[in-house]
Amino acid sequence: MSGSATVRTSLEATASLLAPAHPDVVERVLYAHDDPEGYVRTHASPLDDRGIHEPIAELAWIALVDALYDHQLLAEFNWKEDPREIRARLRLLDSRPSVDPWVLFDADEMSLPTYEFLAACGRHYRDVGAALAVLDIESDCYPVVCLRAARAEELTALAGRAGFTARTLGV
Repeated sequence: MSGSATVRTSLEATASLLAPAHPDVVERVLYAHDDPEGYVRTHASPLDDRGIHEPIAELAWIALVDALYDHQLLAEFNWKEDPREIRARLRLLDSRPSVDPWVLFDADEMSLPTYEFLAACGRHYRDVGAALAVLDIESDCYPVVCLRAARAEELTALAGRAGFTARTLGV
């Protein structure tokens, strides 16, 4: 399989893993990969919010982040986000675990800086069989997804094969 085919296959598998009930997420990611100019024209407004005005190497990965966000499968956090806001937005994810990990939190964890708090969230989510992962877009924010803990290594491997980085939080 050629490099481009490997990237495309890995992007498709990543999108399918994170949005199994939403085939349009896969379609959007593959559109960004296969026709970056067309994707930039079609999605100019949301891309403009990210400062993207022309095709970039990370376009398909950004398309994945935006499509997951649109389906409430990803929450994007600023580098200095308040822990209460992080908690509130993680609770809104359609992919959140059925068992609430928030009962496991200590009061002092609510005063941690953003990344440390996200790592604590990752540890507590693991305790209930879920995982949190950051889809790195080389920015000062943290796009976070939730998935079954048993699939977290698969996510990081698929992202790597596609040329991108997904880091599991709290491991």
